[in-house]
Amino acid sequence: MADDLFEYSQQLVPALREGDPEAAWLMSRVVDYCAAYAADPAAFARDSATLAGRDLWAAEAMNAARARVDARCRRFTPADGLSQVRVHQLRLEAARGGSLAAEAELLARGEPVSAEGDYGNALLDRIDSAGDVEAFSALAPAVEVPDWLSMLDQDVAPQYHAIVWQLAACRMGLDCSAQSTLMTSYCVNGGICSRSSGQGFEEFVYDAAISRQSADPVRDAVAALVERFGGAP
Repeated sequence: MADDLFEYSQQLVPALREGDPEAAWLMSRVVDYCAAYAADPAAFARDSATLAGRDLWAAEAMNAARARVDARCRRFTPADGLSQVRVHQLRLEAARGGSLAAEAELLARGEPVSAEGDYGNALLDRIDSAGDVEAFSALAPAVEVPDWLSMLDQDVAPQYHAIVWQLAACRMGLDCSAQSTLMTSYCVNGGICSRSSGQGFEEFVYDAAISRQSADPVRDAVAALVERFGGAP
C-alpha cells in the first residue's frame, strides 16, 4: 500500500464503483489499517504520546509502528466512516467478485462464502494455482482447513500452526519486513511488538514467539509448506 492511504483510497474509488473485486479488497485493507486511527485521531496521538513516555520493553517498536500508522492515515477523519463493519462489507463484495485474498480472509474468520464440504481444499488449490501469496497468508488463522501440516507429516505444536503458515507466506514473497503492514498491525492492533523496531516477522518469531525446542520443527514445517506450494525453502 501507498504512503498516503487517503490519497490511495481516492484512487481506488472509480474501480470500486465499477464493482472491481480487487479494488474492494484493497480498500478493505486501507480501512482495516486506518480504522482505529480515523475513529479519533486526537486520541490516537494522545495514546502514542503516553506510550512513548513509558519504559516498556517493546516501546521502540510500538512507537515506530504507531508513527507509521499516523503518517499513512493522518488525512482520514471520523467523518470517513472507517470501521470493521465497512471492512467486512468490502471483503464480502471482493470475495463474491472473485478475490482469492478476500475469500481466504473470510474463511479464516469462519465465514466462508460457500458451504460446500470441500470448499477449504478447493480454495487452497485455487490460491496455489494463482500463486497468490497474499491469499495464502490470509489463510493462516484457518490452517486446519485443510490441515496441510499433518498431510505433510510435519509434527508441530498446534499453537504454532498459524505462525508456520505465516512464515511460509513470508518465504514465498509476502512483505514481512519490519515496516510491513503485517508487523505494524501485530504491534499497533494486537500489542505484539518486537524488541527492536528493525526486526521483521521471521526474526521476531525465532527471537521471541516460539520456544527454542520448537524452532527446528517449525523451520522444517515451513520448508515443507514452501516446497509444496512453490518456490525454494
